Amino acid sequence: MYAVIRAGGKQYRVAPGDVIRVEKTPVDGGRVEFPEVLAVSASDGQIARPGEGRVVGQVVEEGRGDKVLVFHYKRKKQYKKLRGHRQPFTAVRITEIAFDGQSFTAPELPPAPEKKAKPARPKPAKVETAEVEVEAAPPKAAAHKKPAPKKTAKKAAPAKKRKK
Repeated sequence: MYAVIRAGGKQYRVAPGDVIRVEKTPVDGGRVEFPEVLAVSASDGQIARPGEGRVVGQVVEEGRGDKVLVFHYKRKKQYKKLRGHRQPFTAVRITEIAFDGQSFTAPELPPAPEKKAKPARPKPAKVETAEVEVEAAPPKAAAHKKPAPKKTAKKAAPAKKRKK
């Protein structure tokens, strides 16, 4: 069982339980309905254009796709322009395909396992220290260091005379 729907100017072949990425669509409480059903297939080898049909899905995720670099370049004109673009999308899980009085639904997803929280790291106990006065050592003499070499200016070579 599958259906062909139109969403965001593109066509998608969907079956109950499929997850598709469509152009960003307005979400109504986590539920999306695709009223434009172009074709349906109830069994293998048969395809029909439904009189009335609808495909219902549940929003799984909203986000932006990978970055696509757009590079404009004109040779010999010193013109280069680089822009990046990330297309927003809505990931939808198809839950129901209904047409001509028939309805095909996707099986319910099992609940996601709960993640165990990591135990908090124990804070180190505060240790009280006694204040002890320490005499500062005298500064060491800088006699062992070599002085930095002096920079000398190089003389420019005389300009060569051109013959006429």
